[in-house]
Amino acid sequence: MSRTVSSWILSSARNGFVLQRKGCSYSVCVPNRHKIKWKLVFSKTFLYPAGSCSLDNTFSLKKAFRHTSTEEEEFSFQLSPSQINDILRAGELSHKILDLNCKSSSSVLKFESNQLASNSPIEDRRSAATCLQTRGMMFGVFDGHAGSACAQAVSERLLHYIAVSLLSRKTLEEIELAVECMKPVMPILQLHKHPNDVEYREITSQYFESLRVYWQHLLDLDTESGFSLEEAMTCAFKRLDSDISLEVQAPQENELMRSTALQVAFSGATACVAHVDGVHLHVANAGDCRAVLGVHEEDGTWSTLPLTRDHNAYDESEIKRLRREHPRSEEKTLFVNDRLLGILMPSRAFGDVQLKWSKELQHNVLENSCDVEALNIYQYVPPNYHTPPYLTAEPEVTYHKLRGKDKFLIIASDGLWEMLSNEKVVKLVAGHLTELTVQKPQLALEKPVNLGYMHNLLLQRKNRGIASLDQNIATHLIRHAIGSNEYGEVDQEKLAAMLTLPEDLVRMYRDDITVTVVYFNSETIENYYRNN
Repeated sequence: MSRTVSSWILSSARNGFVLQRKGCSYSVCVPNRHKIKWKLVFSKTFLYPAGSCSLDNTFSLKKAFRHTSTEEEEFSFQLSPSQINDILRAGELSHKILDLNCKSSSSVLKFESNQLASNSPIEDRRSAATCLQTRGMMFGVFDGHAGSACAQAVSERLLHYIAVSLLSRKTLEEIELAVECMKPVMPILQLHKHPNDVEYREITSQYFESLRVYWQHLLDLDTESGFSLEEAMTCAFKRLDSDISLEVQAPQENELMRSTALQVAFSGATACVAHVDGVHLHVANAGDCRAVLGVHEEDGTWSTLPLTRDHNAYDESEIKRLRREHPRSEEKTLFVNDRLLGILMPSRAFGDVQLKWSKELQHNVLENSCDVEALNIYQYVPPNYHTPPYLTAEPEVTYHKLRGKDKFLIIASDGLWEMLSNEKVVKLVAGHLTELTVQKPQLALEKPVNLGYMHNLLLQRKNRGIASLDQNIATHLIRHAIGSNEYGEVDQEKLAAMLTLPEDLVRMYRDDITVTVVYFNSETIENYYRNN
């Protein structure tokens, strides 16, 4: 980014008309304001994001320094390359799948993940887990809005709901018996977490009780065959969203649990979860996170295979679905300015009870709750709110049978896809794989090794201009998403500017970004077809 562009970013914020809210400034000079999922709505005498949550302060993730206001006198966009790397790599997570012989017999070779905050604190969440009582692995990305509370709850709970849905009746009975006898319960998931990943430890018991009620419901169904994977994922999504709604309506003596339930229900989150078992890949999506497969064709080229579609006003199928579910008289008011009821960009999400409950229920819950204003939660009924619910968490589930040429799966929040196309993302991952492969032989030293040989190696690296690669592919994607210039190359000055934008400005230029890339084991997949 040139100094001219950097100066324009700063002056556009300083010269824009500014609205004040409790000491924070919001400029209306917003280049990308259509990307902000929840519109700001007015109540009383101040401005606030509908459903925003004060609990966010409790779950602040470690973030790099950036300016807090465009009004600072000493304002600089400069960062050293090492500072840039420290910021970009702070949220890196990677895990390689190995068996007891240090080999991978799984169709998943490894996964790499990373996050970069725009909101303070970040509203995105991610999850990854290995199923212990059934087969397979799960990977999830969750994009929160109006606060991080709902995304946090969904990231902790959804994979467990899916895992329980896949358990046999016999296993469910064993787990229920263990709970009744107050014996240890067999684990159903092995979670793969980043050290900075947070969780609602104080309300784990409530979450466990809700999960138990769910598996008791599954036992009451008295079905021996159980769910298919598609049914399990759909049922888990819908049941968790229902529990989020019911928990906030239930009487609660513990004030922390009560306030948490309120914030979870009145914020929202979109979700995309992939389940991989051998060659069987299922992706469940509700909202505008996205999953894209990178395919290496026989002629050596790379192609993209989208496994999700964005659920919003730009998708004709979503528009038709909502029109089927509501009276014809509401056709023109379902989407206003490309938002659901003029409020929300995604048309499927967890939480967001303001767009699911009746006016009466919303009023009753908030009337009987203490200190809702302290939590920044207020009743807001959009215009033309006649036949709720308008929003659903029911996912669209896609099945794909993996082939040897399917090399990797990218799951990411819309913060990535707003910056890069599907094709560009696959190209970047493929190029990164190629660069790593090309550089590997350089590490194999000839014997005997002498100073002349080492000197020549170093000269070759310098002459070819090889910079140190990001070892984590998710970091590589985030670097390009926020730092690429018009030629598709990373501009260090632009990258530094995008990382140092102040909190009252950064959301206008980029969203939270969460990326998980799953690499497939082609040998294991090809062996499956040879053996079958």
